[in-house]
Amino acid sequence: MKFKFNLKREIKIGAAIIAVLLLIAFTERRQGAVAIKDISVKLENVNENHFMDESDVSELMQLSQENLRGANIEKVNLKSIEKKIKQDPFIHDAELYSDLKGNVVARVELRRPVARIVRNDGPDGYIAEDGTLMPVSDKFTSRVVLVSGAYARKLLLQDNVMKAHDGKVSEEGVQLMQLIKTIREDEFWSAQIAQLDIDSKCKITIYPQVGDEQIEFGTPDNQELKFKKLMIYYKEILPRVGWNKYDRVNLEYEGQIVTE
Repeated sequence: MKFKFNLKREIKIGAAIIAVLLLIAFTERRQGAVAIKDISVKLENVNENHFMDESDVSELMQLSQENLRGANIEKVNLKSIEKKIKQDPFIHDAELYSDLKGNVVARVELRRPVARIVRNDGPDGYIAEDGTLMPVSDKFTSRVVLVSGAYARKLLLQDNVMKAHDGKVSEEGVQLMQLIKTIREDEFWSAQIAQLDIDSKCKITIYPQVGDEQIEFGTPDNQELKFKKLMIYYKEILPRVGWNKYDRVNLEYEGQIVTE
């Protein structure tokens, strides 16, 4: 096979490569010399949970830089500021970047609460979709199922519902998150179930929106079977006896619905 060397073509290719490299170097140098002109915060909040707004995120950014606006981009550690923003319990994810004009853009995704832990002896807290514990906010109150009891209070001492104090995955915590997810994603259960009271042994009592009965769900295992029995109670038993017939409904026993 013959190879024909074209000097003019090789010179053009070499010149093009050098030009690209020079352009990249010039752009990087120019960007490094640019002062930050503006800060743009873009909240990704499709669930309309207004625990934070753009000004709150800007304040978080300023905590790591006394005067971020006007500073030299080259001297500002955007990754460090990004890491600091991610540490806020209301924020699920964040990304910071700058453009050639000197603008810094912060894209922030907020966490979504799925339950609220309530207690009489201290501040409440929220459980986020990923199991993270979040504080309450003066700006916004999310309408979610309430969680109370000794087990719920213990959860507030952790960072994540699905992890035990030693950092390992908690089976009860994973099951509890699945239970909350089932309630939230089902139109009937989300409308009917108001509160989950969980004792120190992780046994759950359900308090409904309509009706005065206490529904003893037990531990958060065998959820599908227990919800099927509870649906039988609502669809077949209550229409015959009335909503105020029973004070207690127990779903713990296999193949049975115990009512009193």
